[in-house]
Amino acid sequence: MVNLITVSQGVNDTEYGKIVFSNVMVTRKRNLFMNRTWRILDVRMALGILAVHLLALFAPFTFTWGAFWASFTTYVLCGIFGITLSYHRNLAHHSLKLPKWLEYTFAYFGVLALQRDPIYWVSMHRYHHQYVDSEKDPHSPIFGFWFSHMGWLFDSGYILEKYQERKNVEDLKSQAFYRFIHRTYLLHPFALITLVYVFGGFTYLVWVVGVATTWGYHVTFLVNSACHIWGNQAWNTNDLSKNNGLVALITFGEGWHNNHHAFEYSARHGLEWWQIDFCWYMIRFLEALGLATNVKLPSEDHKRKKSFTSRNKFK
Repeated sequence: MVNLITVSQGVNDTEYGKIVFSNVMVTRKRNLFMNRTWRILDVRMALGILAVHLLALFAPFTFTWGAFWASFTTYVLCGIFGITLSYHRNLAHHSLKLPKWLEYTFAYFGVLALQRDPIYWVSMHRYHHQYVDSEKDPHSPIFGFWFSHMGWLFDSGYILEKYQERKNVEDLKSQAFYRFIHRTYLLHPFALITLVYVFGGFTYLVWVVGVATTWGYHVTFLVNSACHIWGNQAWNTNDLSKNNGLVALITFGEGWHNNHHAFEYSARHGLEWWQIDFCWYMIRFLEALGLATNVKLPSEDHKRKKSFTSRNKFK
């Protein structure tokens, strides 16, 4: 990835420049690679993500239709059910309720996306909303595009600096399943890699672990970066969140990010009929089956309060 910051030689921390093709100003600077402390966790994280990307580079030389569809299926299961429906809308925001057996199943799909365990992921996401686009936001573009996209993942010092005691996920910590996943997290990626290699060989390892995971990483990270830089704002959220239709298409609806920041609790992110939200369609299907309950949606009164326009718009 190319760092998209236009740097200027300002005399204070508000003059680092704008991110290209946007009005987002970089107001904070953090050393991403050099002149910083690399903790063991940072090195481990960087090497792990690098290994997955390197594995994906073998894709053109190992292509088979079977491997391709296995990769696509993994992306859908881990993306729509694991990260989008489970980690984000169910666990982080309580936008709906699922039977525990289904909640845990979907959460485990999220574990297989290799984006950390539910306790960590949900904690960081809740901090993002609590401190959105401020110095304490885990991944705001006010630190630059690269930092918001991936750089923060390799900077545990930043996380420790901002959040001394992470006590915003007591609801998950109270459940033995999530505590177990948190304690044993590293075992699960290794189990996945082993099983894929045993049953599919190197070809399937490349496509199921390399391609699907790399794609899953970057489409998720685009919500953190691109959706706070490029797009439009339909609601008055007092932050940088944007609706980005392209990102929405490849993230099962997560790209309607300004909608989400306006109504964090909403199970539906694509609030207009034309805003494609595959995760919402799946939630509706589960609701029809009686598996999803307490599905939350924004009220018309809340929409009026968040609107840029007159209060009569939604009457």
